[in-house]
Amino acid sequence: MELFSGKTVVVSGGAEGIGFAIAQAVGREGMNVVITDISPEMLKTAETTLSEQGINVLAIKADARKERDWNQVANAAAETFGAIHALVNNAGVGGSGSTGPIEEHSADDWQWTIDVNLMGVVFGMKSIVPHIKTAGGGWIINVASMAGMSGVPYAGAYNATKLAVAGLSEGWSMELAPFGIHVAALCPGFVKTRIYLSDRVRPSEYDDSHRSLVTSDNDLDPEKMATGLSNEVKNGIDPHLLAERVIESLRAGDPYIFTHPSFRDGVRERYAMIDRCFENAANSPVVGKVDSLILNSDVFS
Repeated sequence: MELFSGKTVVVSGGAEGIGFAIAQAVGREGMNVVITDISPEMLKTAETTLSEQGINVLAIKADARKERDWNQVANAAAETFGAIHALVNNAGVGGSGSTGPIEEHSADDWQWTIDVNLMGVVFGMKSIVPHIKTAGGGWIINVASMAGMSGVPYAGAYNATKLAVAGLSEGWSMELAPFGIHVAALCPGFVKTRIYLSDRVRPSEYDDSHRSLVTSDNDLDPEKMATGLSNEVKNGIDPHLLAERVIESLRAGDPYIFTHPSFRDGVRERYAMIDRCFENAANSPVVGKVDSLILNSDVFS
């Protein structure tokens, strides 16, 4: 199946960073590109740049948290280009609202991160997948993170949403394969974007007044952590390098797209730890003889 030329893709958070770089890359491969973003100014700049590069582009202001916006994007994309063949669920947030010690995360911190990073992906899938099925198949990339590969300290809300996106992508991969739809989780390491400045677009409905009250004398001070995060991100790989890797991995049919091979040892250690825990269970006098195919009804009574 032709992955790019003459096909149409929807990219959320497509006005800058990872989303914009992927939009450029697939556009150069001949795709019609629909970019969405919450910032109309950034969206206009991105649209102009893509158009000047000879890419067929449609730019739509949309909030990834809102299923209504996603439905409008899907309808506009199909009306403009005739069909939708691909989706890049990229819109996401990080920054102080999703990192720091657990006791300093408010309910609104959690809700904002979940609404964008998780529900934005869910709504994107709900709205766009029916169109890809109608088109006869295609591909989907859900942007997770290396934080989607293991637990990360002091990144509770971000970590939870990225682990969820990675797991959902595996399940959706099996669910959608019969329809000719390839699903991949993109799990980059640090990439040079402005994700550490996500608070600039945090809606007022998510109260963050508690942040001004947080003080700490230790190295886990949220402001110090934000600075550390920004330094890591600023020294990350260029988004355009990531986009080239995305094209490469899509052609290879990878279910996971990795950009930083140096993280492999950490992931290997995690799975070795999990395997040891299974071995402990196998040797347990309590559950060692449990057969998952023979369920004791008393357990569920």
